[in-house]
Amino acid sequence: MSLESEADVPGEAALPGTLPEALRAELIAFRRDLHMHPELANQEFRTTAAIKARLERAGLEPRVLPGGTGLLCDIGGVPGRPDGPTRLALRADIDALPIPDVKNACAYRSTVPDRAHACGHDVHTTVVLGTGLVLAGLAERGLLPRPVRLIFQPAEEVLPGGADDVIAAGALEGVHRILAVHCDPRVDAGRIGLREGPITSACDRVEIALDGPGGHTARPHLTTDLVTAAARVATDAPALIARRVDSRSGLSLTWGRIESGHAANVIPQHAELSGTVRCLALDTWRQAPDVVVAAIDEIANLHRAKSEITYVRGVPPVVNEVTSVELLQTAMVARRGTDSVESTEQSLGGEDFSWYLERVPGAMARLGVRPPGERAVRDLHQGDFDVDEHAITVGVELFTAAALIDTAP
Repeated sequence: MSLESEADVPGEAALPGTLPEALRAELIAFRRDLHMHPELANQEFRTTAAIKARLERAGLEPRVLPGGTGLLCDIGGVPGRPDGPTRLALRADIDALPIPDVKNACAYRSTVPDRAHACGHDVHTTVVLGTGLVLAGLAERGLLPRPVRLIFQPAEEVLPGGADDVIAAGALEGVHRILAVHCDPRVDAGRIGLREGPITSACDRVEIALDGPGGHTARPHLTTDLVTAAARVATDAPALIARRVDSRSGLSLTWGRIESGHAANVIPQHAELSGTVRCLALDTWRQAPDVVVAAIDEIANLHRAKSEITYVRGVPPVVNEVTSVELLQTAMVARRGTDSVESTEQSLGGEDFSWYLERVPGAMARLGVRPPGERAVRDLHQGDFDVDEHAITVGVELFTAAALIDTAP
């Protein structure tokens, strides 16, 4: 598989031209198939098989990860050899979310109840797959300046995420730089958003169990008013936490679930709360467990509730390395001009791509997926999420150009 207008020598003067229409159509069909068959974290068996089969058809040798989902694939060099030339890695996440797809009029809406690719991982996967197919053709012709490793990672949507398992399986051995994209419905298709330094935030999970003796709602003074205790934890803990750290660090606690009680006249014996802790600053993230647990305990004790707190470490911020951002910008400008790149802000979303960047330099770009001219405000993790599929072509061309430009030792 090759592009329509390549020069004989790789480099900035030999960046790929327009993606062939046949490949473009194939990739859109592949993405729609994934969209119709979403799989949750560590259950991505069908997705893994589909990626593997397509890479093998291109003459490549993908290696399924030890857990049975996700895979690695080397292009150029000696597949699977970490002691060979240094590699540029391209990472995609392949799992979906446990929410219903509500795009009723969409021909390729999810066929799996309460499962949806509502974060664009089907696009990320297709972009890296398409890049691999293009680069395989270039490698056959001797036009790939150095080896490239494709990383298809399972379980990004759960904490602490699947990145650690992928790294433990040797994904970064022999890798000198790693790149990724993430769909952004606030950026027009045909453009990318870039930022040096932190581009996402840290994200942890907290689970709280509150207990008391229970009793009659006529006599709350004789027992622990557990619903009130849970309500005070829910409302007071975020405010208290925010006053115990530098406000510029953006530490926030937000609840996603509160559950207690079964009858209007019975004070329950048990209540549960679940939420996420997010933070802009790495130093404050390291302090967050102690700060959060102490605040919750204080409020629970004030209301005579026994608290059991499970704090699950998630991910640090994704911190983009300057040289890797420059590489992405150079590649995108070379392909689509200076107007195709815009600055982006740091978000409070979490991404386990950060664990790769704890070990090797790299960067994540925001891939525009909003139809140009659309004014509707859309967001990720919603059941009606969809993309302008032109973004797939843009992502493939971005990564292909980056692979041709990158000549780091």
